[in-house]
Amino acid sequence: MTTAQFSLEGQTAVVTGSSSGIGKAMVERFADDGANVVVTSRELENVEPVAEAINESEADGQALAVECDVTDREAVDELIARTVDVFGGLDTLVNNAGASFQAPPAEISENGWKTIVDINLHGTFHCSQAAGAYMREHDGGKIINVASVAGQRGSRQMSHYGAAKAGVINFTKSVAADWAEDDVWVNCIAPGLVATEGVKSQMGVDDDADAIDRTTADRTIGTPEEVADLAQFLASPASSYIVGETITITGTPRLE
Repeated sequence: MTTAQFSLEGQTAVVTGSSSGIGKAMVERFADDGANVVVTSRELENVEPVAEAINESEADGQALAVECDVTDREAVDELIARTVDVFGGLDTLVNNAGASFQAPPAEISENGWKTIVDINLHGTFHCSQAAGAYMREHDGGKIINVASVAGQRGSRQMSHYGAAKAGVINFTKSVAADWAEDDVWVNCIAPGLVATEGVKSQMGVDDDADAIDRTTADRTIGTPEEVADLAQFLASPASSYIVGETITITGTPRLE
């Protein structure tokens, strides 16, 4: 059996919002598979322990902790520059940083709307543009955006979040068409319910990721590691014929 096409060995990946949850699972998975990873979020104290744990583990890849607010373009430019300076290049960007809160649409303030759109959509734009500028001049790369099923079919009490994620999905398709000629693959993941602390606190979901049985097909909640599996595939050479797609990862279909 051949598995080399799924390997990330020797690559460098930046994963935004990687202090916990899905982003943390991604940097751990990428490093285990031999990629150097940049662990980043708005608070350095939140990402330093993640990077330190990777560097102290038996992972083949190394980790670098960088503080970055994805809504701040200067900080994003510095993130990409430091990545290239430390690791010598950039192969994959995962736009995972996001935020949400539940509220009826009539009660969302203008500031609340702008904040959610700024982090989820504008942040994806900032990071993609900065990373894409490097990739297009240096033999291409992979950009993986993290959206949500809320951006595909809407979500009660989360109209601001769903609108921002719908923008991410369209942005993915549009940028993929523009940058394919420069060998930049742009794709998107749209997760449903995933057992993270954020989902537990906002949506009242009690499922523990450690208790979820991955050998069971009949379920509608996943683990961060299952989303990391898909991200690893999209970052690897095995996904070479997938461009501009949004892959939904939601478990068992619930048909009406």
